[in-house]
Amino acid sequence: MHTASCPLENELFKSVYAKTPDYIKELNLIDFNEKGEFTFLLKKEHLEPYDAEKNPLGLGLKEWFANYAKEAKVSTAGIRGPQNILFPQDTRFPINLVGIVLATLAKALVANEKYPDKQIVKVAGREVRYNSATYLEAIARIQAANDIVTLLPYEKKSIPIWLASFLAFKLDLLGGEYITSSHGISVKNATKDLNSQGSQYLPEESMEFVNKIQEIFDETEKVGYYAINFASAHDEKIDQKVMKKLNDGVDLYVEYLKSGVAKDSNLELIKNHPGKIVIENVGGSAYRTLSRVLDKLGIADKFDWLNIEEDPFFHGIGKYNKTPDGENAFYDYSVDATVIARKPDGETFFPVIETLDYENNIRNYPMGTVVLITDPDHDRLTITQKERVKNMELFEQQGIDYVRVDARTILAVFSANQAFLMLMNFWAKQLKAQKLWDKHPRFIIKTTASAKSWDEWAAKNDVKVVNVPVGFKEIANVMKKVELQLQKAPKKPVIVEDVFGNEINLGVNPRLLFGGEESGGMIMGTEDLIQSMHGRKAIAMREKSATEAIIVASALVSQLGKKTLAEHFINLLKENNITAKYDTRVDIAYYNESEPDIEKLKAEKLLGEEKRTKNDLFYLSMAIAVRKGLMTLENVKEVLADTFKELDFSNLTDIKFVGDGTYLNFSDKYIEIRPSGTDAKTKAYGGGADKENIETFAGILGNYSGERTELHKKFIPQDFYENSKETALNYYLDFVNKDANNEKFEIPDYTELFS
Repeated sequence: MHTASCPLENELFKSVYAKTPDYIKELNLIDFNEKGEFTFLLKKEHLEPYDAEKNPLGLGLKEWFANYAKEAKVSTAGIRGPQNILFPQDTRFPINLVGIVLATLAKALVANEKYPDKQIVKVAGREVRYNSATYLEAIARIQAANDIVTLLPYEKKSIPIWLASFLAFKLDLLGGEYITSSHGISVKNATKDLNSQGSQYLPEESMEFVNKIQEIFDETEKVGYYAINFASAHDEKIDQKVMKKLNDGVDLYVEYLKSGVAKDSNLELIKNHPGKIVIENVGGSAYRTLSRVLDKLGIADKFDWLNIEEDPFFHGIGKYNKTPDGENAFYDYSVDATVIARKPDGETFFPVIETLDYENNIRNYPMGTVVLITDPDHDRLTITQKERVKNMELFEQQGIDYVRVDARTILAVFSANQAFLMLMNFWAKQLKAQKLWDKHPRFIIKTTASAKSWDEWAAKNDVKVVNVPVGFKEIANVMKKVELQLQKAPKKPVIVEDVFGNEINLGVNPRLLFGGEESGGMIMGTEDLIQSMHGRKAIAMREKSATEAIIVASALVSQLGKKTLAEHFINLLKENNITAKYDTRVDIAYYNESEPDIEKLKAEKLLGEEKRTKNDLFYLSMAIAVRKGLMTLENVKEVLADTFKELDFSNLTDIKFVGDGTYLNFSDKYIEIRPSGTDAKTKAYGGGADKENIETFAGILGNYSGERTELHKKFIPQDFYENSKETALNYYLDFVNKDANNEKFEIPDYTELFS
């Protein structure tokens, strides 16, 4: 059994080992100790459940696939789930080696059908999670066996998700595979499927390979088996030479940065910063790439690092030996630094930040030191700053969260809503100072769950806003729609529709100022369109990048000098007359994701999904009913006032389905209730002028059981209620596909790439 130096990780290992049945421990279906070619026979018996007497070969793959296919339809960021961290062939878990093999094979078969007689090239990468190296080898050897060249980082080491995405676009590859579960808990994993644009798959793209898995199962049932071939570990189609030549793509990425956020003006600000900026490298996987980027930009000496070692347990960050209810059990709050939880006594706290040991780790840094916290796949950023205890009252008044570090020190913790408002404002001023602002109309793309203050700031600064559902692939989808119009009619205004149904005129030849979401991911556009090796053009990259955010944040901090980010943020709100200056997010988890007993976990997750869906349908069905004319807004107010007697809905102005959640717009705030696309969770967001008010609304609406009241039933028939989810999915697909950029990718000549 695995052992670790961290006692809490050892306890996790012991628990997983104890709760893994012997027949799973003894599985040896796919053995990568075999370095030559080999074949795995998927057998008919593997599809059915395990039974020691009747079906000892059972893997329950039909059950696995049913859940996998369901998530593919709604997933916002790859098909994620827990795995058996000690025994990756354990198919009882959503993520497992056999499942990765099947999905990879299916994608390879779809690609070969679309591009017969063409040399297909893809990139593959990983971060540091358990079993990631094994999954990476499986992907490369399956693809090689299906005549697909896979570009791997030199020595198969880690790279960030944004670098894999960037290379897929820049090198004109058919796409890529990236192994991560973002900032999720340690025992989770996933593959993020990247298309030829470097963007995550949209649902219809995912369903193509999901349907192919079904064909594989059908063939297996018919014949009794299905042969899955693995190439030799040394097959020439598993290529590390290209990435070694390209320095893993770092040189190309630095060139791209210099055309955007790393212009000389920003680099000079950072070079003149008198102190150090600290990068908190959760999981360790950002360091290998980001340190090279900063070095090539000539600013590496301005940064200190925490946690540069790669660790699948993420250095114990976010991990506890008690659940939120106070039970003695391993519990993982993830590594999302912005998560706020409640202790059994009701006190709120930042569970992730409290495990970062800042009482010791930043003790010797001066007041005002900025700590930039990034996640394992290095796409999200949280901005914090060391401050004096005397500022606590001011922060509470202004809605700036903080963590008490010691008797003298607090750590100001800016939500992404607050941090990114500062960054887009700073970048706009930089463009104006460089006399570039007026050369193009400007726009931002944001998710509906992100701050209302962004919309207010944009209106004040003559910047158009396109609102989209949650998920960076939605932001990328709008980028591609804009680019299609720029290509087809460069002298005409670009017009796109947002998820609210509004037509947005972006003007002639517009440029993206900022694209981002409240969960900490952002990207910025460039003045000149980004061009791939073979001439494709983009207004921005397709994946959020903490590297871009770090460079812009560092330039802002350097420009501020002795002025703190909090002071700057408060002034920014005043200067732009922003009223919706507060925001909140309530995360309601319906089960313990870290539960090592898979049968208990699946049962609790199933119950949690029912609760999540019930909560969702209560609001969603009303939004759909209003859209179809079955209810009026006044009817909705009546139902809500009857259900939540302690809340005032008199100033509700609209209720809309926004692609993955229900958006309630009030004259003084918004509240969005959204079921997680990847787990048994509900997320409730709010933004407005009164912090206590939005927290109350988000907390009560988000935690509602979803039980239908008599008044709800009066307006919405049962069959309409039950079909609301399917109706909503069709509305979402209509939005995604309207004016979509569906131009088929053409496989280029890769001679130069491999020369």
